[in-house]
Amino acid sequence: MKNIILFLSTLLLISCSKSGNDKFEAKADLMEVIPEEKVTALSSPAPVISEKTDKNESSTESYTRKKADTISKKIIKNGDMKIQVGDIKKAQNQVNEIIRKNNAYIQKEEYQNTDMDDNLTLIIRVPHKNFDALINSFSDGIGSVLSKNVSSDDVTEEYTDVALKLTNKKIYLEKYRDMLKKASTTKDMLEIQEKIRELEDEIDIAEGRLRFIDDRVNYSTLNLNLYKEKVRSSATSKIGFGSRFIDSLTEGWNSFVSFLLGMVSLWPFFLIIPVIVFFWRKWKENKKQKSS
Repeated sequence: MKNIILFLSTLLLISCSKSGNDKFEAKADLMEVIPEEKVTALSSPAPVISEKTDKNESSTESYTRKKADTISKKIIKNGDMKIQVGDIKKAQNQVNEIIRKNNAYIQKEEYQNTDMDDNLTLIIRVPHKNFDALINSFSDGIGSVLSKNVSSDDVTEEYTDVALKLTNKKIYLEKYRDMLKKASTTKDMLEIQEKIRELEDEIDIAEGRLRFIDDRVNYSTLNLNLYKEKVRSSATSKIGFGSRFIDSLTEGWNSFVSFLLGMVSLWPFFLIIPVIVFFWRKWKENKKQKSS
């Protein structure tokens, strides 16, 4: 009986060891079938670089959006005024006093003295908050307002767009600078340096545009024209019938002289016309003789 039990136990141990070897061999065969690259990929952890990049991009986007939200309204105000005055010098002194009170300044001044009128044109830059007060001051007490035009231009959208693009360009510029430090070949270095140069130029242009818009927003522009009409068309002639009669005679004589000079300038045509008439008559006579 003991021999039978011992025999059965031995058979059981042999079958168990056999099945274990079979499983191990099957697993080994499976590993041989799968390529080495796939095994490495399956066993290696998931990459985190793309996740970090996504996080950086999302943070950059949120930063630019947040910056865009903080940009206030950008309104550019411009105006044109023409005022008829009795005395240009007196009116100019009044204008200078109003400019001083409103913390404005004259960007350009142009004076013209013609036979018909005197004109003083001023380009005035005034702080945005004092623009309306400046125009109201010019409308009262200086002279008769002949024309007035005021316009407002909302450039908030343009300013926001330029500011966002500028922020992104600066971010890319830093990335290219980091890439330049890690470049291994001369070709890569030259290509990256060219990209950096292009970005720096674009950044300078964008920053200049933002400065220009800020200047136009912070300081409004007013084109002011002071106009004085003269009594006579000639500055030297006196008022009266005799002076006007003499002026008329002078203008008539000048017109007659101009007419004569114009006729003299046509002398080549006066020479050609007789020649044309001579040949035309000659041709007509020959034609009559042939017909007869």
